[in-house]
Amino acid sequence: MTKKLAGHLLVDCLVAQGVTHAFGVPGESYLAVLDGFHARQGQIEFITCRQEGGAAFMAEAHGKLTGRPGVCLVTRGPGATNASIGVHTAFQDSTPMVLLVGDVASDCRDREAFQEVDYSSFFGPSTKGFAKRVERIDDARRIPEYIARAFATAMNGRPGPVVLVLPEDMLTQMTDAQPLPRVEPVQAWSDPGSVRQLREMLLKSERPFVIAGGGGWTQQSAQALQRFAENWKLPVGNAFRFQDTFDNHHPLYAGDVGIGLNPKLAARIQNSDLIIAIGPRLGEMTTGSYTLLQAPRPAQKLVHIHASAEELNRVYQADLAINATMNAAASSLEVLTAPVSLPWEAWTDAAHADYLANLEPQKLPGDIDMPAIVGMLQKHLPPDAVLTNGAGNFASWIHRFFRHHGLVKGFKTQLAPTVGAMGYGVPAGIAAAITTGRVAFTIAGDGDFLMNGQELATAVQHGAKSIIVLLNNGMYGTIRMHQEKEYPRHVSGSRLHNPDFAALARAYGYAGVRITRTEEFEAQLLAALARSEGTVIEVMLDPEVITTRGTLSAITQNALSKSL
Repeated sequence: MTKKLAGHLLVDCLVAQGVTHAFGVPGESYLAVLDGFHARQGQIEFITCRQEGGAAFMAEAHGKLTGRPGVCLVTRGPGATNASIGVHTAFQDSTPMVLLVGDVASDCRDREAFQEVDYSSFFGPSTKGFAKRVERIDDARRIPEYIARAFATAMNGRPGPVVLVLPEDMLTQMTDAQPLPRVEPVQAWSDPGSVRQLREMLLKSERPFVIAGGGGWTQQSAQALQRFAENWKLPVGNAFRFQDTFDNHHPLYAGDVGIGLNPKLAARIQNSDLIIAIGPRLGEMTTGSYTLLQAPRPAQKLVHIHASAEELNRVYQADLAINATMNAAASSLEVLTAPVSLPWEAWTDAAHADYLANLEPQKLPGDIDMPAIVGMLQKHLPPDAVLTNGAGNFASWIHRFFRHHGLVKGFKTQLAPTVGAMGYGVPAGIAAAITTGRVAFTIAGDGDFLMNGQELATAVQHGAKSIIVLLNNGMYGTIRMHQEKEYPRHVSGSRLHNPDFAALARAYGYAGVRITRTEEFEAQLLAALARSEGTVIEVMLDPEVITTRGTLSAITQNALSKSL
């Protein structure tokens, strides 16, 4: 059997796992792998990025979109540490991802060689926030084994990131090893007794509420969830930044359970007598800093369904804990027979009415009407458009006012970091454009954009187009908001001196425009949709418009009144 370079074998293994795009920044530590990409042109494409953080975000976004691990390649030391933000995002967002790190040669190991890092210590499971697994491949013959295991680990149970370390000299070995077949995620089914117990709990309930989200959802599981909710006439809320899990247009939809929560929805969850959490790990943002559901024992009865047995009863002691993947869980739930009449139909109708009422905006100052702008996005973006954002108060406009059809229609339409990582939206949108060909829309803040704005160069190089609405208020808005709450009028570190973002976009090869009034937006959005290149629409937003519900001055005055 003809032998091949180990770096070529590794690329063959990625192809065997169905990988079409890999994102990264090239490094001399894995030149043999780059040569493998050259040899497999037409089968797999290496997307050359401008910073490892942006590359890792792109891989994480790819994992969210496809349900299979997004692949990122970086070099040792600084390259790997730059990529750590994407690994942390994949961990907290439960996204399958594989990070491949070119490393020092074996004969230099453990001498603090150039750029050497102990990756097991840096990324290992002991960090409780980076990788599910970290492994080093020292024998080229075992590359197929390690790649297959990395993909299985990334997808099985609670999805997440895996790190594989590739010594430079190992990648130049010759081997006759062959790729292993494509691995598929294992489905964990709930036991029938638990499902019967869930039905009994529903029959005893008067005010049930479903919270859906987390990783591992597919079109089939979203459709099964909808049938379960319809059969039992259950109100459904989507967990923080998983707003495309349940159709926002459905009459059973009650809203997103996250930051800037509708106060009526918060009260409804607290007043519920049965919470059925399907998929989310019930983290801090979804639970309102563990107040909507008290930890460790909620006041409500709690059914927690999760793909990872380790996640169940870790923070919340559930009345019923069910270890099941989303496809299996939703398939079990959709066949549960419901009685002819249910006592909570008015409760469910009121939950949806509260959601619709929350779409009506408060009056805010300035010449930019953000709810109206989101309305134009809703009108003109195609239903399968991918919406991305990083972290900041700017994202709340989309979270509150945009309505996703989402997975039930066959498309993942929201890419947003539950980890709260700034700089995610721009590279995520570019990754969505590259890997799906669908319209990719990003909302960014001025601080958020400059954390990964360099990836516009990646988009142009690879022929991708995204549309970016950049809200410029001259500050790190979320931090300023919290400053005014805690230390009113003591502004420190949150002001920004910004470039001309429209000119900067044009320098990269995007179209760049600036608007100062709402009525200018629609024409610019339509032009952006029509043109072949990407577009940055810079929106000059009044700093007073700090949240979807109130002004910066009001926050300051409220804080000052409390200090009197």
